Amino acid sequence: MDGKTYEYKLFTRSDFSAFWALFTDNLVNLLILSGVCQFVFQMPAGIVFGRIVPGAAIAILAGVAVYAFMAKWSATRQGKDVTALPYGISTPVMFVYLFGVIGPIYWATDDPMLAWQVGIGAGFMGGIVAALGAVVGPHLKRITPRAGMLGTLCGIALVFIGSVPLAEIFEHPIIGFTSLLFILWGLIGRFRLPGNVPAGLVAIAAGTVIALILGESRIDVSGIGFYPPIPYFGDLVVGVQYLFANPELFLVLIPVQIYNFIETMNNVESAEAAGDHYPVGLCQVTDGAGTMLGALFGSPFPTTVYIGHPAYKRLDAHAGYIVAVAVVVAAAAFLGFLSFLAGLIPIAAAAPVLVFVSVSLITNTAWAVKPMHMAAVSFAILPHISAFLMVKWGSLMNALRSTGVEGLPSLGDEGLTAALLMEGAHYEGHLALSQGAIITGLIWGAIVADVIDGRFRMAAAFSVSAAVMSSVGIIHAYTLQMPQIDGITVGYLIVGAFLYFYPALARKEDLEHRVIVPDEPDLIDDDSPAYEA
Repeated sequence: MDGKTYEYKLFTRSDFSAFWALFTDNLVNLLILSGVCQFVFQMPAGIVFGRIVPGAAIAILAGVAVYAFMAKWSATRQGKDVTALPYGISTPVMFVYLFGVIGPIYWATDDPMLAWQVGIGAGFMGGIVAALGAVVGPHLKRITPRAGMLGTLCGIALVFIGSVPLAEIFEHPIIGFTSLLFILWGLIGRFRLPGNVPAGLVAIAAGTVIALILGESRIDVSGIGFYPPIPYFGDLVVGVQYLFANPELFLVLIPVQIYNFIETMNNVESAEAAGDHYPVGLCQVTDGAGTMLGALFGSPFPTTVYIGHPAYKRLDAHAGYIVAVAVVVAAAAFLGFLSFLAGLIPIAAAAPVLVFVSVSLITNTAWAVKPMHMAAVSFAILPHISAFLMVKWGSLMNALRSTGVEGLPSLGDEGLTAALLMEGAHYEGHLALSQGAIITGLIWGAIVADVIDGRFRMAAAFSVSAAVMSSVGIIHAYTLQMPQIDGITVGYLIVGAFLYFYPALARKEDLEHRVIVPDEPDLIDDDSPAYEA
């Protein structure tokens, strides 16, 4: 096809089906984040729907403008139709910011305004980290096994994106099961619904209808109005200053943004595998800049290239679907319809979509890594279970205090810790694992994957890196500290030393032949080399 005469159409009929899938994804994220901010962190509706939601819409509009232009540029350059990269608020990163940044500030200070300010400060600084991915991302991606990166994401997906919404479904089973039915049928089972209606849309609609019948949903138009996006320079400065005064919060936002820009790289690569070529560095800068712009206008939540481009490619979508999503989301945000939808659509109706996202992430990881690397993925998940336990134990203590129970010891109290241990609840161990769980999961996933592949020196390097990070409090500690040698740091050094020196001391045949473990599936090919020099 002659590139000079080729004309790319932004909108085609096939963009309609793609629009509903991407719109549902973004809508669910907006409903979840607004619900958590308003009802869990007690933020006033004026902040949630007057600042956070319009700010998120600005970020989505800006990013979509760039990605639509990229699609047109790429199509004209290649002389063929291409599908624009899907874009929106990152689901796993959104949960990390909610429960790893905003939540701890609110629980510690009982100040929802400060929690929002710190949130947008974290979003702005995280956007800088995401943009820097264009510089350091390729190196990190090259040395880190995919099992480590995807495994730590699976941990977040399992405990926060999957189990919490599933509990919401079982708390409101009539609504939740009704919605879950259509998710199982259309998205997990992949059976076509009548009229090829998007399963996510039907699931939310069906659950909402049931909620209206049961009186558990409401039609409230009081929030409809005009909410123009406004930059919040002063609040942003307050949030950034708080971050630098409490640098332990960087231990949450930096690793998750590192994940974010590496995931952008993976998603751009998947688009290239599907036949659409985009400059990965520009995509990472766009994601970071969009996140920073959203933070300036009031949204703490990072935006990113979404997983799923090949699916939209199969639908023969162009760029119209992302443009339509951005316009509809912006209109709903600026006119207050998100407030209306938040009252109309119960969380239990949207929760099955998040359960599907969790299941999909874990399932796709199983397909994306070598079967023998699933042991590494499993290791990477475990620290997030400890992080989940710490959040719930803290919530339990807060709930007891709020009901009037007096004289309660604080978590970490020596007597309480001993009593928990007697009951089989290993508080100190879970506490250590929970601090920096994202990095800890990534490191252990990488160590295990490298050991499986016989890359012992690379595994040793990850272990020594963990020892350094542990000694200064990046992982396994509440705050940054001067370098110190504790038991965990020594443990990492022991592991690193063994992995580095043992291959040079061991017999060659011990390194070249695998051991058969009884009663375990043999996922390792005996013909593959066991050691990489």
